[in-house]
Order: sequence, then structure tokens, then C-alpha cells
Amino acid sequence: MPEGFAYRIPAVFTDAEAAPLLCAGIIGYRALKRSEVRPGGRLGIWGFGSSAHVTLQIARARGCEVFVCTREAPHRELARKLGAAWVGDLPDAMPAKVEGGIVFAPVGALVPRALESLARGGTLALAGIYMTAVPPLDYERHLFYERSIRSVTANTRADGEELFEEAARIPVRPETTTFPLEEANRALALLKRGGFSGSGVLLTG
Repeated sequence: MPEGFAYRIPAVFTDAEAAPLLCAGIIGYRALKRSEVRPGGRLGIWGFGSSAHVTLQIARARGCEVFVCTREAPHRELARKLGAAWVGDLPDAMPAKVEGGIVFAPVGALVPRALESLARGGTLALAGIYMTAVPPLDYERHLFYERSIRSVTANTRADGEELFEEAARIPVRPETTTFPLEEANRALALLKRGGFSGSGVLLTG
């Protein structure tokens, strides 16, 4: 593989901890940038899987107050453990308006709800590669007062390098559940039904 496609992994991370940062972590980092929430600001997160639990740690290290809406009870427990100021189920209303938001769950129906949670001038980042259909939006309720929607399509090499530098400094501690490679199908089945929190990591050898 050409050197330009590889990252230097900081020694602070084990292999199992580094693996989620290389995919989910970079996506979450890019989404956090796209949300434009400032250090010390208020961030809303919808869905709390592999990307989101890394993103929350970075946002908290920047002094942000983070609200999380997520479906599975174990994911809500992990969000609280990692320092979320408020945690609720997906249908729940956040206790205050947020400056920036990230929808990690691939559920288009969450987009209007997330937009309603934005403060004036706030930005919502949609982090999913795939998302179900987004319902019609009402201009005044969802978009007026200069609210913005931004998609997250890909990341840059600079995103990855910035992530590893910041994650090592914090340090970010990914929550991982490991599986031998031959149990990949079981891992995917557990992931589909919310059978573990954080990131699943397949191990070889």
C-alpha cells in the first residue's frame, strides 16, 4: 500500500482502540467539523453508535455540553458514562436548543426533529452514508432563522491526522467489543439489534 494511504498510529492506542478511530472516528470527527459547534458550545447527537461515542469524547474535551437521543438503553448508559449532560430516547425533546447537531442514525424522520432543536443560526450535519427518506420540511419551523443542513460524504487525510493528534492528547478511549474474525456474522447480527455499545472490532490471528 502507498504510504499516502496509511496513518501513523499514536502509541497511546492499542490495536483494538485504533481500529474504530480509522473509520467511525474519522467520520464522526468530520461530522463534528461540519456541525460548526464552537468549543464550549452545545451539541445535539441523534443515534449513538461507533462514530457518536468517539465524537462525544472529543466534544466534551473541547468543553461542549452534549445532549444525546438514542434508541437503545445500553447506548444511553454509555452516553451518560462518557459525560453527556442529558440523554433521552429518540422521540424525546432535548431540554434546550443546540448550536450544532449531528444525526448519526440513518433515519430521515429524525431530520425535522433535529432541525427544530437547533438554535437560530445553528447547523445540522447528517453523518450517514445511507439514510431513509427525509419527510417534507416546513420552512418556518425547520429552516428559518438561518438554520443550515450539511451532509457528510467523505473525509480528508487532514481530518484523519487531526483526529489522531487530538484523540491521543485527550486521550479518547473507544468502547470496544472484540470478536474473532470467524465470528463476523455473529458480530453483525449483534450490531443490527443493538447487542453491544460503542464499536465492534474483528481480530485476526
